[in-house]
Amino acid sequence: MIRVGSAGWTYPDWEGIVYPPRRSRDFDPLKYLSEFVDCIEINASFYRIPDPSSCASWAERTADNPDFLFTAKLWRGFTHEAPETPQDARSSEKAFRAAMKSLQQEGRLAAVLVQFPYAFHNTAESRAALTELLDRFADFPLVVEVRHGSWLRDEFLAWLRERGVAFCNIDQPAVSMNIPPTAHVTAPIAYARLHGRNARMWFAEGTDRDRRYDYLYPVEDLAGWVGRLNAMAGEARDVFIIANNHYRGQGLANAIELKSMLAGRPVLAPPGILEAYPRLKGRAVAAATKTRGRKEPAQGVLPL
Repeated sequence: MIRVGSAGWTYPDWEGIVYPPRRSRDFDPLKYLSEFVDCIEINASFYRIPDPSSCASWAERTADNPDFLFTAKLWRGFTHEAPETPQDARSSEKAFRAAMKSLQQEGRLAAVLVQFPYAFHNTAESRAALTELLDRFADFPLVVEVRHGSWLRDEFLAWLRERGVAFCNIDQPAVSMNIPPTAHVTAPIAYARLHGRNARMWFAEGTDRDRRYDYLYPVEDLAGWVGRLNAMAGEARDVFIIANNHYRGQGLANAIELKSMLAGRPVLAPPGILEAYPRLKGRAVAAATKTRGRKEPAQGVLPL
């Protein structure tokens, strides 16, 4: 099964594009988005450890789609920030585990993404830190994202395979020592993330998140990913691809195109996406204004 999804669901620039400009007070963006994608990568958990009650609410709000799953980014305090005191580390670990357990108990948590920055190179010190972190969260299905090319080694992939940890295949600008697109499978699940190819802004000093991920993939580049996804599906139980080029809903537009290319037919899409990105009109049909209860099933391995 190949699941196509987006990274996060709360962005101010999605208003009027992904989400209707005029809507009722009880409109739920998460519930709405779950009608069009097969999974969502929880982005907020990277910036702040969520409460278990929030995670339980997310599971409840997507209950209309029984095939829908979440993945979640590990809190950045474990991967990006200065080491905590042992006491703080234990407290943060307990809080994150409690949040994820509430999703796991509902059968909605597919994986936890352990994402490291480009500055995290393949050194003895980094390998030791990674080993320690994977040991701490070994009770969850884990995915490791590294971005520096020093990690793209057969021995590293073999080590992940021995641990049953998924390697995160990524699409990012072809600059410096960035890892290029790959289709590696090292665990029962396979994982990929599309970051866009905005090379000019990727390492630009002072750039913000929106400008870095401001990119719409051409159809021919998405076709390359259809081939990789089908190859990954031949080895994995489940495949996840997350569009992280989120600015102005571009990632969701590309996710809908991928779903259509995998299914070999048009799929449902928010009306605003079709207006903002007219090229989707051959790939998608607009959902009704009120789409409660309507959903697209997760796509299987189908020809382009």
